[in-house]
Amino acid sequence: MEELTNKTILEIENLHVHFVSKVETVKAINGLDLVVHKGKTLGLVGETGAGKTTTALAVLNMVAKPQGKVIAGKITLDGEDILSKTEDQMESIRGNTVSMIFQDPMTSLNPVMTVGDQIAEVLQIHKKLSKADAAREAKKMLETVGIPGTRSGEYPHQFSGGMKQRVLIALGLACTPKLLIADEPTTALDVTIQAQVLELMKDLKNQMDMSMLMITHDLGIVAEVCDDVAVMYAGTIIESGTLEDIFDRKRHPYTEGLFNSLPDVSRRGQSLKPIGGQMPNPADLPQGCAFHPRCEYATEKCSREEPPMHRFSETHCAKCWLYEHTDECMLVSKDYDPSQGVQE
Repeated sequence: MEELTNKTILEIENLHVHFVSKVETVKAINGLDLVVHKGKTLGLVGETGAGKTTTALAVLNMVAKPQGKVIAGKITLDGEDILSKTEDQMESIRGNTVSMIFQDPMTSLNPVMTVGDQIAEVLQIHKKLSKADAAREAKKMLETVGIPGTRSGEYPHQFSGGMKQRVLIALGLACTPKLLIADEPTTALDVTIQAQVLELMKDLKNQMDMSMLMITHDLGIVAEVCDDVAVMYAGTIIESGTLEDIFDRKRHPYTEGLFNSLPDVSRRGQSLKPIGGQMPNPADLPQGCAFHPRCEYATEKCSREEPPMHRFSETHCAKCWLYEHTDECMLVSKDYDPSQGVQE
């Protein structure tokens, strides 16, 4: 673990997060394991409701209380045990070690403060700069993300959606964090602006030598900016690997379904193949593999027992019973009989 820690900025081990009310218990995160390597971008992929944002909030120790509870697990950020920190300790970690860009720029900025003041406030709190120095640095940060420093005295409503997102990026990067969490950072933007923002984030990440956790449901964004990929379903990671592992050697039926549901210009005229069914209710998760009610490869065992994580290489693993008796690289057919080995 010590050798691994030297190469990683974030490690999440067996994390369980529940939201408890008088009516029900929502099991948002269920035994999640995740690693972000230093200097790399990890794409956290999954449908809405998979638990991606809850994972990010857990890293920031911001799971909503008292309903939200970390039931078990460990989160190590830059060598620090996050879940053991007090709120005062976390305030110094947030912004300095880790920052987060939230998905909606329309609601993430304070409408009654100028954008320059909002960035300067972060710098005054975390870097202990004077008001004048913080204002100067705020203008520089705006210029870093492509906004003229002269606009620092303007309010959020005076900026377009793309410019607001750039302001959020400037806020997130103001204190040069070691890890930047970007939660669907381009969802509210049109395609042209989306490409510009993604390119900007890639450039700034390289300039500042930081790591990034990119939360998205868009595989195009993953292909554009990520080094590694973790596919999330029902609060746990069901497949992870390098970008090439996931795009070229996908193993899990859910990952296959995500790719099959994308349009392909080489197959014009063919219908898309969406994943059948719905994401399970986290307050009533199915027994066994959570994906089995939607899986065309499911066997009776899948409905009884949760599959272990099968490792196929140093970087690539998947949580699926199909690989119980094989190291085959590609998905096997739904008629596969484990007792007969891999079908050629």
